[in-house]
Amino acid sequence: MKYPLIALAIAVSGCATPPPPPSDVRPVGQSQLAPKAAAQCIASKWANSSGQVVYMQYMLANDQAFDVYVPGQQPPSGTAAIVRQGASGSGSSVGFRGTDSNAASAISQCP
Repeated sequence: MKYPLIALAIAVSGCATPPPPPSDVRPVGQSQLAPKAAAQCIASKWANSSGQVVYMQYMLANDQAFDVYVPGQQPPSGTAAIVRQGASGSGSSVGFRGTDSNAASAISQCP
């Protein structure tokens, strides 16, 4: 009877951890903002500077992970900022998937 309980504990703890960023993502830095606030900040900077639609995609429940697509890009594989819950549990870890250096510089405007 103890084996099903152990399996349940492992399954529940596995669901609580955010997924690692994809291998093609380069780290940009840390933000003191929560993941949702950091993603919204990045999206608004890009939308305001370009005048185009910016897509923000939930990647994990409880507002822990978001992909914010560069103006003109669309999910699921476009150029994007990758925002995840910080390792310490507060703030965010931000990465970038793609090569658009102008877009990557806008990410640093959301501390």
